[in-house]
Formats: sequence, C-alpha cells, structure tokens
Amino acid sequence: MSTGKSARVLPWRPRSLQARQLMAASLGLVAFLALAGYALDRAFLDVASEGQRDRLRNYVFAYAGDIEFLRNGDIYVPDNGPDDRFDRPGSGLYAEVVLPNGSWVSRSASGPQLPEATPLAGGEEKFEGPLPMVRSDGSPGQVYRYGLGMVWAPQEGAPEAEFPYTIYVIEDAGTVPRQVRVFRAALWGYLGIAGLILLLLQTLVLRWSLWPLRKVVEELTRVQRGQANRMGERHPRELEPLTDSINALIESERENLEQQRNTMSDLAHSLKTPLAVLRARLDSDAGEQELREDVATQLQRMTDLVSYQLGRAASTGHTLFAAPVEIEPHAEALVRSLEKIYAGKGVICEFDIDPAARFHGEPGDLQELLGNLIENAFKWAGKRVLLTVQPGGTAPNRRPGLFLAVDDDGPGIPEDRIPLVLQRGVRGDERVHGHGIGLSIVQDIIRSYRGELRVGRSTELGGARFEVRLPPGL
Repeated sequence: MSTGKSARVLPWRPRSLQARQLMAASLGLVAFLALAGYALDRAFLDVASEGQRDRLRNYVFAYAGDIEFLRNGDIYVPDNGPDDRFDRPGSGLYAEVVLPNGSWVSRSASGPQLPEATPLAGGEEKFEGPLPMVRSDGSPGQVYRYGLGMVWAPQEGAPEAEFPYTIYVIEDAGTVPRQVRVFRAALWGYLGIAGLILLLLQTLVLRWSLWPLRKVVEELTRVQRGQANRMGERHPRELEPLTDSINALIESERENLEQQRNTMSDLAHSLKTPLAVLRARLDSDAGEQELREDVATQLQRMTDLVSYQLGRAASTGHTLFAAPVEIEPHAEALVRSLEKIYAGKGVICEFDIDPAARFHGEPGDLQELLGNLIENAFKWAGKRVLLTVQPGGTAPNRRPGLFLAVDDDGPGIPEDRIPLVLQRGVRGDERVHGHGIGLSIVQDIIRSYRGELRVGRSTELGGARFEVRLPPGL
C-alpha cells in the first residue's frame, strides 16, 4: 500500500580507489593462499601415503632377507625385526608371513586382531587400506597393509619342491593422520602469518602507488582555493594526460574570461563615441529630419559594433574536447557562395585536402577561419585560389595538429608590410592595410588554439600565401 510519500533514495557512494584495490587484492591473496594450502595439503597426503607404502615395502624386503626355510617345511625368522616396534606387543607395526600350512606373526601382533591375510601369487604386490582391525583393548581401529607374494626355490638337485609364501607388514592407520595433522597445523599457521605480512606490504604498496593521485587531489584543492594558478608539471606518465588536460582547461577558462572582459571593455569603449554624438545632437537645435538621420546612422553604427564584438567573442572560444570536424564539406559550401559573389572575376578555387585531416574544435571556428582566408584570397586573386589542408604534427596521447594554407595568384603582400598585417593589438581594419579583411578574427581564433599564422609569397601561384599551423591538442 502506498503511503503517499516516496522513500528517499540515498545515492550510492563508491568506495575509494585504495579500498577497491585493497579489497580486490586481499580477495585474490586469500584465494591464492587457500589454493596453495590445498595443493600443498594434497601433495603432502600423496607423499605421506607413498612414503608409508615405500616404508612398509622396505620392511617386507628386510624380512624376506632374514627368513630361512627348514627341511620340515617350517620357516625361521630372527627374533629381532628390522624395527624394534615389531618386538613390542600392540606397538602399531606388525608383520605376518602367510604359509600354505599356516602363518607366522611378529610379537607386536600378539593381542590385536589383524585383518585376514590372503596369500598372493609370486611377485604380486598389494598395498591397501585403511582396513578394519581390533586393538588389544577391544577398540576398533584401522591399518594400512603392504603384501608381497614370494616363492622359495630349493637349491638345484635338492628333493624339496618350490614353496610359496606371502609377507605382510601392517601399520596402524593413525600414523599418517598424525603426520598430516602436524603438517596442516604448521602449514596453515605459516600461511596465515605470510598472508598478514603480505596484506601489510600490499597496503603499503597501494598507499605508495596511489600517492601521486593524492598529490593531484591536493593540487586541485590548492587551485580551487586560489593558492595555486595551475597543476604541477612533475607527475607519473599515466597521469600526465589528466594533469595536462586540467591545466589546459584552467588556461582556457582564464583566456575565455579575459576575452570576455576585453570584449566588454572594447564594446563599452566603442559605444562611447556614438552615445556622445547622440547626446550632443539631442542637445543641439537640429531639425527633426536631420536628427532622425543622425540617430539612424549612430544606431546602425552601434548595431554593427555590437555584432562585431559579439561575433569576435563567439569565434575565439576554444572547446577542449570538441569532436573532430571534416574540413572539405565546409570548404565546398564556402567556395560555392564565394563563386557566386565573385562570379564576374571567374575565380576558380582548387582543393588539395588530405582525407585524414581533421579540425579538432568548434565548427564555427573552422567556418570563420576558412571563410575569412578564402574570401580574402577571392578578393585579391586574379583567376586562381588554392586551398591546401594536411594533418599536422602528432604527440603521444594528444589529438593531431592541422596544417592549412590558402594561396592566390594576386599581387601578393610586400615583404615590408607583412609585420603590419600580423601586428597585434590593432582592431579591425587597422591590421589589414589593403589586404586581408577579417585577419583580426583569424588571428584571434588561431591564438585560442595556440597555433601560428604565417604570411608570405606563394611559390606555386605567385600571390599571397597564408599558412595556419595548429599544434597537437589535448
């Protein structure tokens, strides 16, 4: 039943990187130690079982070497066995010889009720267990048994026939489990100590490996509080793309803020004169018609100033993470429009555009850049304009740069005037000097992308050549 109030869902807060890595590494370490312990335990069991089989087998061969056969068909076994436990009743180690007409047992077998022994064929070996038995005190128990079937052959020429017999050596099954218990206690104890030491070392290694990230966080905090202007330069190679991007973002934001301030300052300064003219005309004795014409003129001038400054501010923004933009479609659209405007001149624009070239920025910046350069070339060209676009330089973990050139077959720019064309700090037509309308916007865009603009003589067409080189970006 709904209560009319939605339950507040708290956002899930992810664990820290150190906690994540420590938990994952700890689980992996515990799993590894558990598997290693299990493998060692199984290996020890196999080795202990195999060792017990070999030990009993050696006892069998020791008895086989000491047994002597008498002429009446009996056997003689020395009183002292290969181990003194064979001589102590109920010691847990027993020997039995199965004969066709009876059997022989060691003194240790007096009292316990051993499993029934069956004769084996000559050369047959048999290791079995655990088998049930009854101890001297009547309690049940288990044993492991190794048997070897043998045949005694008389000397050549003797009248006796071959005599088959089987030797068994039996050991209490508690021997191996006791060894296993001791081994397991030592094994898991040492593995536990090793695990604790490895967890401690793992924690120290994680803190040491994540220290650069904590340093980045501290530097970011200092930047946020105004205690630092940018991130440091010395960081691990894996973090350099991150810190470089943050520094570029900080610089871009500062440049955008400075650009906005400059734009507003320029706009305010530009509007002071039209406003002063309007104030003066309003205070004058001018007629209504003359006043209307002056107001319309100044309003148009202010509208143009506002449009220019806003367009300039919009075109100089540099988006760090913009998608790559194909250049040829934008260039074709611009050239089609310009060919209509300059149809009387019959100018032809040729393209030499590498299909792999991309502009990594805002499409509006690309349109302003191409539009001003190509329109400038159309204005001053005789008959031909050439647009060349190629991929620029590359750098690890960075977007490729861009090379763009516009050539025309016009009169070109005298070498002594090139510095004036590229002069900084001059607004509008003061930087044009008869060639390059809109070069102020072009230079502002190129500066925002930390690029370079070069003006020179075209070796192919003979006129002016404008080269734009944008470096690899973040």
